Amino acid sequence: MLKNILIHLDASKQNDSRLQTAIALGKRHGAHLTGLYVVTHPEIPTYIEAQIGGDVINAQIEAATQEGREVLERFEKQTAAEGLETESRLVEGTVVDCLTTHGRYFDLLVVGQYDPDDSGLHSVEDMPDRLIMSAGRPVLVVPYAGTFPDIGDRVIVSWDASRQATRSVNDAMAILEASQKVDVLSINPAGNAHGDNAGADIALQLARHGVNAEAKQITSPDVDAADMLLSRAADSSADMIVMGAYGHARWREIALGGFTRHMLAHMTVPVLMSN
Repeated sequence: MLKNILIHLDASKQNDSRLQTAIALGKRHGAHLTGLYVVTHPEIPTYIEAQIGGDVINAQIEAATQEGREVLERFEKQTAAEGLETESRLVEGTVVDCLTTHGRYFDLLVVGQYDPDDSGLHSVEDMPDRLIMSAGRPVLVVPYAGTFPDIGDRVIVSWDASRQATRSVNDAMAILEASQKVDVLSINPAGNAHGDNAGADIALQLARHGVNAEAKQITSPDVDAADMLLSRAADSSADMIVMGAYGHARWREIALGGFTRHMLAHMTVPVLMSN
């Protein structure tokens, strides 16, 4: 069941779109929605901090705190208008650490995709990938481009029979059970350990949960798997992707590239990731 959702709120331009996605999920599943705003302290080298003075730094922190209060106030007004039960939290610290600490007690974390063109103080370069690795909870990443006022009707499950993919399906079960159609997509499946159709067994598992699931597979070794997944999502008008994250070591994907990193950079619909 999806009954307890945490959404990361900030002052970015994508915040409202992310909130609308979380509100839609909350209404669909009758979930409680908690908004978390993290006030981060400016990272200033010690030698510069001595020149600036404590009063200036404290003023910056107070301004960020006031900004957080205003964002949470808008969150409370918007969610109240939708009849949702909510809670607001204003905390100080680093974004990833605070989301990890608070997020462990929720069914789902809703965060935004990193926007490389956003240079504001709320922009955190190691979000959301480090959070996905540390939270121990499923993370729904909402793209910075576009709006997604309703998701979960047509879902693609990216399936490779890995531990991460298995966990993502289990973590997303409540969303999949409420969907209209789920495509279990295996791209360039390795070997035949799972039979002629690599996704058949997990599609059967979903069907026994009442999910309208169909196993499909694509073999095209010359095409990047992540690009193929995004292309299929567009062709099928999917409004959400479910996938495991970082099947290889995160440092290896950062250095050499990889499926998860490509999806985090190029996603076109919200993606639920589990590790």
